[in-house]
Amino acid sequence: MRTENAIEVQDIVIKFKKYYENTHLLKEKILYWNRNKTEEFQVLNGITFEVKRGEAVGLIGSNGCGKSTILKILAKILYPDLGKVEISGRVSGLLELGAGFHPDMTGRENIYMNASIFGLSKKEINQRIEDIIRFSELGEFIDNPVKTYSSGMYMRLAFSVAVNVDADILLIDEILAVGDVNFQAKCFNKLMEIKGNGTTIVLVSHSLTQIENICDRSIWIQDGLIKEEGNPVDVHRHYINYMCSKRNDVEAVLSITQINNDEKNDDKNNDDTVNEVDNKLIQIKKVCLSDSDGLKKRLYFVGDSINLDIEMISSETIRNYYIEVNIVRADGLFCYGVSSSSDGIRCDEWNNKKSIRIMLTEMNLLKGKYHFDLHIAHNDGSTILFQGNIAEFEVETEKNERGLVYLNHKWID
Repeated sequence: MRTENAIEVQDIVIKFKKYYENTHLLKEKILYWNRNKTEEFQVLNGITFEVKRGEAVGLIGSNGCGKSTILKILAKILYPDLGKVEISGRVSGLLELGAGFHPDMTGRENIYMNASIFGLSKKEINQRIEDIIRFSELGEFIDNPVKTYSSGMYMRLAFSVAVNVDADILLIDEILAVGDVNFQAKCFNKLMEIKGNGTTIVLVSHSLTQIENICDRSIWIQDGLIKEEGNPVDVHRHYINYMCSKRNDVEAVLSITQINNDEKNDDKNNDDTVNEVDNKLIQIKKVCLSDSDGLKKRLYFVGDSINLDIEMISSETIRNYYIEVNIVRADGLFCYGVSSSSDGIRCDEWNNKKSIRIMLTEMNLLKGKYHFDLHIAHNDGSTILFQGNIAEFEVETEKNERGLVYLNHKWID
């Protein structure tokens, strides 16, 4: 196993039996022996991938494709029929809601039992138990039997234990879909903190946005094989396109037309990030992001300049309007905005074609995924003429900073 890797999976194959008649009694097995037919089906047909130390990887795919099976193999709950799996480090997992909990034991007792399964000694658990209880926000309910807990309370307790055992590898299977919005946000922030500390994360989720926010790479599992892997945004586009065409859902296919157009433009220039969004009144014909040298690209660094060029066509004359462009983070947080009205730019009349350029110099957003949101409306606010996400971009930084933007600062003793 290579030293830079935390997980190495090589050509794993696993089969399960499908039972057509499920007889439980001995009498039934004797009388209906010829009905006990089974059929083998292969869930994984030769999966191979690696996960580097400190990397976060998301597994996506339709129900039954084998995502959760892969996690169970990594957690050594299941073993493959063929192939090889090597793991370096302590593994912690959230694979099933309430897995490893005894319903008749209290939350506190289950913490001791669950944490010991992850390899902690009683002394280590004693040092962490108050942090676990505090993070779970269960309060006085911690001493109640867990069979009285709701699914959200189960998730709080399970997540709190899993993230406080100082594991080298964290496996998560869709469990973050349970719980209220505030605790989900708390879990997300904790995962980002854990990732920042160098923990390897493998996440299974049907929430593609969640994976894009957390993971460095996505692996798309289809028919027991890896269909595609790479940058989450790119892989997810192809996955959504495939799933929609499979359903023959006309409306869904139309809703991702902008993605298809984007891919066609990417064939011409891989650095061009264009999302074409159609509107009955206004059509966005072209969106281009470029740096100060005019080079088209979607990845920028802290302090870079970025030019946003937009070409639009109006099907009728528009008078007395304003144009607003906002930068929005992938999680929906508003970061920055410019408006023709607040900047004193008059927009009296627009007929047919219109091109605008906005130049943002020394953009100091920190690492993350962002998009430009375009808003066009009449000055009195009576009619919204256009509203939509028109282009995505990413920001990288070598600065170890926290927050939303990078500001020059110094310490004074």
